[in-house]
Amino acid sequence: MSAPAASRMLQRTMRNATRGFFQAPRTRQMQTAARPFAQLQTSSTRMRMISTSNASKAGLMPDSEDPEPPAVKATEAPPAQPTELSDEAYATVAEEYMELVHEKAEQIQETREDVEVEYSAGVLSITFPPAGTYIINKQPPNKQIWLSSPISGPKRYDWVIEGEGMHQKEGGGTGEWVYLRDGTNLTELLGEELGIHIYAQAGEEMKGSTDPTE
Repeated sequence: MSAPAASRMLQRTMRNATRGFFQAPRTRQMQTAARPFAQLQTSSTRMRMISTSNASKAGLMPDSEDPEPPAVKATEAPPAQPTELSDEAYATVAEEYMELVHEKAEQIQETREDVEVEYSAGVLSITFPPAGTYIINKQPPNKQIWLSSPISGPKRYDWVIEGEGMHQKEGGGTGEWVYLRDGTNLTELLGEELGIHIYAQAGEEMKGSTDPTE
């Protein structure tokens, strides 16, 4: 090989080696710089996916897309109000009722030797095995009748006349001794716990007399 040819080959080899030396690092630098950008795109895509999936649920709860409206509680009926009574009117209706209960209790006593009945000074005591002793008494200061039951406990009853509304005849209501907290009346309780049915034989004769002033 001649000297000029050998010189040209050496120069070409040197240029190729120099070009490869300077180009390789630049390629690595570009790849390294591209990695954070690719990671940023991936993170952004994930955030968009999470945001889209959360927005698709319209419900207030995580597992409900269309929640049912909250249940509305039914409006409770207003409690009964005691009927205003004068002292004389209270004494009349309370004594008549106590006498009826006393009479019915004595009728039961005649058929059962273990039942004891005592009525004195407005206090009626009924010993009724196996339940125990019932105490029913008048309370003139409060215009009430009080009951102490071994089954249902103590209760205070007010005289309530129902059915004397604006469009109803005066005096046509029905009077009962009512426990205002739950709306139950004393007559029903005595029937359930003692078998004392106040109006069973009296018919409407006593129950119809609801106006103590008559």
